Amino acid sequence: MKMKENRSVILGVTGSIAAYKAAELASLLVKQGHDVFVVMTKDATEFITPLTLQTLSKNPVTTSFYDEKQSWHPGHIALADRADLLLIAPATANLIAELAHGLGGHPLAAIALATRAPILLAPAMNGKMWEHPATKENVATLGARGVEFIGPEAGMLACGYEGIGRLWKVDEIAFRAEFLLARQDNLIA
Repeated sequence: MKMKENRSVILGVTGSIAAYKAAELASLLVKQGHDVFVVMTKDATEFITPLTLQTLSKNPVTTSFYDEKQSWHPGHIALADRADLLLIAPATANLIAELAHGLGGHPLAAIALATRAPILLAPAMNGKMWEHPATKENVATLGARGVEFIGPEAGMLACGYEGIGRLWKVDEIAFRAEFLLARQDNLIA
């Protein structure tokens, strides 16, 4: 079956050094023909600017609930409804914990609570954080709810340690996103 054109991918970006790779990911998703809407946590803006991701996605970037003044309809709910896929790359240990516990204190977490689209998380963090029992439990909780994960992978980490915690390869994240969108099309057909 042929995949629908112009699928909406909400690309969440969190406060990890790997946030700079979101630029390449947004560009790849746009080249695949998707409408990409970037939602950044406040901490993500310390690593990469919203302007960079706005230029690459060709859409406004959401960083705060206060970005939503253009309409009577809450922007985070509009994005949650529009989403064919919520892809969060990088996903920090903090964001994973927020999602596992149903917290919605910023637009990205609120979108995750409100969307009925598939969710794909690409974790990136220090290996000790990834292997912590709380993170493992949060990942298991989200997995039981149907959230999918890609990565992390092992390698040299930004903190200087060698180990697991690196963001998965961007082209493979984009490929997995394509797979999930195609799978969703097949379920709808």
